[in-house]
Amino acid sequence: MNAKGEKKQAETTVEDVATEGVETPDVVEAPADDVAPVVDAAEQARAALQDRLVRLQADFENFRKRTARDRAEWIRTSNEDLVSELLPVLDSLELAVDAAQPGTSQDALLKGVGLVREQFASVLGKFGLQGFDAVGQTFDPTRHAAISQLASDTVPENGVIAQARRGYVLGEKLIRAAQVVVSSGKPVTETSEAGSGADAGE
Repeated sequence: MNAKGEKKQAETTVEDVATEGVETPDVVEAPADDVAPVVDAAEQARAALQDRLVRLQADFENFRKRTARDRAEWIRTSNEDLVSELLPVLDSLELAVDAAQPGTSQDALLKGVGLVREQFASVLGKFGLQGFDAVGQTFDPTRHAAISQLASDTVPENGVIAQARRGYVLGEKLIRAAQVVVSSGKPVTETSEAGSGADAGE
């Protein structure tokens, strides 16, 4: 046997050894009659899911529109209740203006305006609006808005000296912060400055 024939025999031997004991799986083709029902079932499931998705989208859109209508109706009704409660206050103001004619005493006018103010605050209180005063309290940036800062002999640093405008809360929500004047502490006198300078000189 020549060298070429020996090489071919060796290659055949190696391939035989490599594949020895390994079973080659048979390729089995599924009959077309078995595949068709599976495809039909998948299509039906997809169509059912698509239909369900469309229905859910329609239900959500209807819910969104219904919620918007209910909210608009609730706001309208709430406004009607508030306006109905404020009408007597408006009547009182008109009476006060009519009564404030030349010759009317200032005390009577002040008393009438004070009563109207109390009536107005009472109506707003029915709807959860409450005012609060900040004088004497420690400055709170979540409830107070500082408009200026002044030295004070009586009010400690960061305390509220005066209030320019009341604050209001609606329920537990801050509607408007109180405008306040905040203390910067005791004023620095010339004597203390001079004393500090003398101490520094020593």
